[in-house]
Amino acid sequence: MKHLVITGGEGDLAQAVRAVFEAAGWAVDAPGRAELDVTCPVAVRAYLEARTPDLLICSAGITRDAPLAKLDEATWDSVMATNYQGAAACAGAALPSMVGRGTGHIVFISSRSAIHPPAGQAAYAASKSALLGLTRSLAAEYGRNGVRVNAVLPGFLETRMTASVSDKRRAAVLAEHALGRFNTPEAVAGFIRHLHDDLPAVSGQVFQLDSRIS
Repeated sequence: MKHLVITGGEGDLAQAVRAVFEAAGWAVDAPGRAELDVTCPVAVRAYLEARTPDLLICSAGITRDAPLAKLDEATWDSVMATNYQGAAACAGAALPSMVGRGTGHIVFISSRSAIHPPAGQAAYAASKSALLGLTRSLAAEYGRNGVRVNAVLPGFLETRMTASVSDKRRAAVLAEHALGRFNTPEAVAGFIRHLHDDLPAVSGQVFQLDSRIS
C-alpha cells in the first residue's frame, strides 16, 4: 500500500487531500500541529523516519500579515519557521528513505503570493517564495535518485484560513480571476493525485491552479 504524509493535517486542503488519496487506497497520515510541530526538527525527524512516505506534501502554514515596519522579529521568525524551514526540515527527513528506495515525491504547497506578493504580506510572501527555490534545487539535486519535487499554488480557497478575509477584499481577488470563480480544496487534491499518478516524468515545476493570469 502506498503511503502519503501531509503536514498541516487539520487544514481544509489537507483534509480534502486525505479524502482523495484514501479513496484511491492509500494509507494517509495527516498530522496537525499537536501531533507534528514542523518547527521542531527533532520531532520532524522522528516522525518521518518512522513512516517512510512515498509522497510527502508539505502543507503546514501560517499567515501573520502586517507592513514590514510593524512586523516584529518574533512574528517574522514564526512565519519562516513554519512555512519554509518546517517544510525544508520535513523534506530533509523524508529524503533518505526515498533515495534508498530510488523513488519518492515531495510536493510543497506554496502560494500565488510567492510570485505576485501583495502589500502587507512580506513575511508570508518571502516564506512561500523560498519554497519555489527549494523545489527547483531539490529537484535538480535528487532527480538522479528517482525523487521528484514539485510545488503547487492552490489559489484562493474558501477555507477556515481565509474566512476572516473581508467581503471587499474577497470581491477584489475574485475580480482577478478570468473565470470568475475560486478554486476548491477538492480540485487541488485531485490535481495533486493526477500529478503524482499520471505525470511521473514531471519534477522541478510550479503549478498555479487558478485562473489569474501570471
